[in-house]
Amino acid sequence: MKFISWNVNGLRACEGKGFSQYFRDLNADFFCLQETKMQEGQLDLAFDGYQSYWNYAEKKGYSGTAVFTKHQPLQVTYGIGIDEHDHEGRVITLEMNDFFLVCVYVPNSQTELQRLDYRMRWEDDFRAYLKRLETTKPVIVCGDLNVAHQEIDLKNPSSNHHAAGFTDEERSKFGTLLDSGFIDTFRFLHPDDITYSWWSYRFKARERNAGWRIDYFLVSEAMKDRIESASIHTEIMGSDHCPVELVIK
Repeated sequence: MKFISWNVNGLRACEGKGFSQYFRDLNADFFCLQETKMQEGQLDLAFDGYQSYWNYAEKKGYSGTAVFTKHQPLQVTYGIGIDEHDHEGRVITLEMNDFFLVCVYVPNSQTELQRLDYRMRWEDDFRAYLKRLETTKPVIVCGDLNVAHQEIDLKNPSSNHHAAGFTDEERSKFGTLLDSGFIDTFRFLHPDDITYSWWSYRFKARERNAGWRIDYFLVSEAMKDRIESASIHTEIMGSDHCPVELVIK
């Protein structure tokens, strides 16, 4: 079973750069999007054999998530049930027969870490949400988690220790999530692999491969033996992020 996650940084813009063809070529069972940056009715996008579910931010042109699936979910929910967090279209959860799939776009701590305190509250509440789900069945979490966990996960760690996405606080919260019973599937299979999933549009960062790995698939420990492959599609353009992939047995 194949899963794809991609922060498209504006789905309408990405569609103009080949999104539909990439979607068909990847041929995933589940295709999860973050940062769709659109409202209902702004783009008529459908694919044969797929159902789609959308969570739009109340603020126009901001955030937003979507999931396309070949498989009928038992239930679909939006948000995490906490009002403070549920106005930005950041979470979609599909309940399947033997797992939950959670597509998430984690809040960025922003310039000068203006939103770091909020991000810390989000981290605790989102982790608690995942652990509640896990009391029923295992969980697959995917999306732009807006954190590079280790120094191997970004090109220039020494100059970024106080930058959004690589602060001690954010990295610590990510470590706490893993310690609570989740596996970073790419790092699990590729412990020494230096591969990034996001590059700034500035300074020709992608050409120089000066990137960060901030897009992930995490799975519950109970699914460890079902992890078949995890990869990062650096060859795919169309966004400042590239798609990440998980295949489970």
